[in-house]
Amino acid sequence: MSQSQTTCPRCRQTIAATVEQLFDVTHEPASKQRLLGGQSNYARCPHCGYEGRIATPIIYHDNEKELLLTFFPPELGLSLNEQEKMMGPLIKQVVDRLPPEKRKGYLFKPQANFTYESMIETILNKDGISSEMIKAQQERIMLIEKMIQMTSASARLELIKQNETIIDEQFFGLFSRIAQNAMQGGQEPIARALIELQKQLLEETAFGRELQASVAEMEAATKVLQEAGRSLTREKLLDFVLEAQSPARIRAYVSLARGGMDYVFFQVLTEKIDQATGEEKTRLESIREKVLAFVAEVDKQMEARFKQIQDFIESLLKQDDVEKATRENIDGFTQESVDVVSQLLQQASEKNDYARMGKLQKMAQVLQEASAPPPEIAFVEQLLQAPDDDGVQKMLKENDAIVNQQFLDSLSGLVSQMEAQGEVPEAKDMAERLAKIYKITLKYSMKKNMA
Repeated sequence: MSQSQTTCPRCRQTIAATVEQLFDVTHEPASKQRLLGGQSNYARCPHCGYEGRIATPIIYHDNEKELLLTFFPPELGLSLNEQEKMMGPLIKQVVDRLPPEKRKGYLFKPQANFTYESMIETILNKDGISSEMIKAQQERIMLIEKMIQMTSASARLELIKQNETIIDEQFFGLFSRIAQNAMQGGQEPIARALIELQKQLLEETAFGRELQASVAEMEAATKVLQEAGRSLTREKLLDFVLEAQSPARIRAYVSLARGGMDYVFFQVLTEKIDQATGEEKTRLESIREKVLAFVAEVDKQMEARFKQIQDFIESLLKQDDVEKATRENIDGFTQESVDVVSQLLQQASEKNDYARMGKLQKMAQVLQEASAPPPEIAFVEQLLQAPDDDGVQKMLKENDAIVNQQFLDSLSGLVSQMEAQGEVPEAKDMAERLAKIYKITLKYSMKKNMA
């Protein structure tokens, strides 16, 4: 996926954008997220400020769900004959990638979509996401857009009160993804507006206040477990749980230390219950019920996440060129995905499945190469170790070749990321240090350019 030159729909100036017409999920699973997340075929014009979707034909393919969808924007005015000419080579590409046994009848009957929205809805419906759920998400997106456009905090508060019923877990999850995309896309003004809006939402909504309390409990539980360090035993963990003043703190302990809540843990808890009487016995039984419920909840989430990750990895292992498939889908890997690759590699080794081991080793090698920090980031890490401003200056001179506009942009982006984390002490301190290094580097770069 690379950027190409296209025309701004508003001012007709030439701009750079990621234009993608074929989304073959069977061949490249990550392409689905690019389509649904709006990462492809989306333009930001530096000339007139236009921001929106680019009108381009799209073909979507998913062999597992037997989906072959086409969409031709009406504004392009393409005749049926022109559409077929454009569609033919792309569908041939889809078919050629499939082994003969997977070439089914749906490939000869592409499903035409008259609107972009209907195509997305068809894809999501196949994933088990109903039209009602899609509509609810669209309502949340529209609400976020309205709030961003408002400059008055009091007017926003009124809008928040009117829509508090839909400001829930789904809303905050969607809000977080939009904010993350804004930061990654270099949209600093929007990212900062979203951060300010988030503060108001956390303070002025029931779910926001509950979320803040939950985060506070998680931070407190993390501190307790960190202080315990290596001396943490199941018995001590149980003591922490029994001392918890709220269900939110118990939930936090379960989330952070699920591995320690095994058969022995519950056996010790049961022994305490058997020895207790009266109100204390009732209290301990209530805590056990809560812990069991939270453990089941965490396990269910972990199982679902593991299956989703494993399905993603297995889809890549089926490709003829595993290394190429891994590189093309590198954005779909998280640290959890890397851990699952290691687990699968160990399982294959125990079963002496050498063919599978070979594929997983190739995948692991690509992931290891990709995890290495780029030169710019590695150099920033070195600058952070400098004892003072003179030390930074000296290191810049010694690494003069790397001090260019790309490096300055990377450094500026890191400063913005740290500042976006708000009042977290560690992030605030890091942001200040990076901002100082950025100023020194900018001054050094300007002197170099003048010379």
